[in-house]
Amino acid sequence: MATDPRDEIVDHLTSLRAFARSLTRSTAAADDLVQDTVVKAWSNIDKFQPGTNMRAWLFTILRNTFYSSHRKQKREVEDVDGDMAERLSEKPAHDGRLALKDFAVAFKQLPAEQRESLLLVGASGFSYEEAADMCDCAVGTIKSRVNRARKRLSEMLDLDENDKLELTDAATVAVVSGPAAA
Repeated sequence: MATDPRDEIVDHLTSLRAFARSLTRSTAAADDLVQDTVVKAWSNIDKFQPGTNMRAWLFTILRNTFYSSHRKQKREVEDVDGDMAERLSEKPAHDGRLALKDFAVAFKQLPAEQRESLLLVGASGFSYEEAADMCDCAVGTIKSRVNRARKRLSEMLDLDENDKLELTDAATVAVVSGPAAA
């Protein structure tokens, strides 16, 4: 009966920890690194080839994990005091939800043919020709429906051509704005 290679991992913990300490120069960081290594080894045990050197495989995982983490830390900005986070700001999400609610109310007021045309061309991304085929009408009819629907929505939402849309989803912006915004 073949032994499970996972059983052998425990045998190498002491040497893994010593190697990790030499790389990190910190007991806590070394413990974290060994833990990450064991988790990766355990979850990828199917990639270990029985009969090969388990210790070398584990050390390779540990080393690669250490250097990947090291490279990642170089790209990150350390913000111990929280100064950077304090300067970050985000527009409140509720504004987008309110605008989306207004849009939904206005959209329901459009005639069914205009809603359908806007959904096909604006939200679903079909070409005018494809939408015309689906609706069994002329391309010009679809273009006209879409144009009238966008104009009516802009009127109902009190939007000028220069107004920036701040809605929560790209499909809604595409419906109102046309192909350039999508």
